[in-house]
Amino acid sequence: MDTQVETNPLSGKGTPELRAARFAMRVSLAFGFVMLVGKLTAYLMTHSAAVFSDAAESVIHVIAVGFASFSLRLSTRPASHHFLYGYERITFFSAGFEGALIVVAAIAILVESITEWINGLKLEHLGAGVVLILAAGILNAGLGYYLIRTGHRTNSLILEADGKHVLTDSWTSFGVVGGLGLVLLTHWKPFDPLVAIAIAVNILWSGGRLVWRSAAGLLDYSDPETGHKIRAKLDALCAEMNVQYHGVRFRTTGYRQIIEIHLLFPRLTPVSKAHATATALEERLPAELGMPAEVITHLEALEDHAEVHHRAHYTGKPE
Repeated sequence: MDTQVETNPLSGKGTPELRAARFAMRVSLAFGFVMLVGKLTAYLMTHSAAVFSDAAESVIHVIAVGFASFSLRLSTRPASHHFLYGYERITFFSAGFEGALIVVAAIAILVESITEWINGLKLEHLGAGVVLILAAGILNAGLGYYLIRTGHRTNSLILEADGKHVLTDSWTSFGVVGGLGLVLLTHWKPFDPLVAIAIAVNILWSGGRLVWRSAAGLLDYSDPETGHKIRAKLDALCAEMNVQYHGVRFRTTGYRQIIEIHLLFPRLTPVSKAHATATALEERLPAELGMPAEVITHLEALEDHAEVHHRAHYTGKPE
């Protein structure tokens, strides 16, 4: 049996969570364009490899946010005739896409930095460039924390991934400011490409983590901490309801947990009573966990469930 206690918390055009998530995405896109213009201006002024690294990441950010905005809209659509489980798992594609773009940006930064170093460094108007990049870093830091906080509140992996990317962008900007500051203080120009290379390595790590998180989600990775929490709440609920369980499995769609449980009842328990108990557990477990969840239960006889599983496994006959 299956009780979908709470589906995607962002579903429904008028929900406060959906409005907050869409507004946050629009803010991110608008800031992305502003940051891109500012950083490109700084690069054209300074010809700095470090500033180029920051501008390249902003290009990636604008493209990624555009795809994330589309993914957010698609993920909140209700299930259809052809997509019976809905569209929520697009969140993992979105996070993976953004991570892959970050990796591409890191490689481009490495190539550009090394090429400029080899061909000779020509840096100009560093003071004005530092001011522009510092302002961009401060704005991005605030935006990143806002996006992550909104993502946590709305259970949106898309917003959380975007926020982490923006925070990475802000640290990139601060690194650029530090590198250009060293150039201004020491007049040693190689600080510029060295900082750019360090930034590229850092965002390469960040992009790789996003790609891994996307792959883990698509492969139904089961987080041990989440599993421990689910079993602890199940133990308490089942003890209260005087029922046993086994065969717990769970996965996340990016917005909610889908939890499967085998419940064990004495053989002579009326079906109506077992059904009522299972339904009560399905309704209470998400509330106890404090997270959006869909709970699916399978009812079995306590006395011979192991024997039936064993027979079905070795004979191929249904349980």
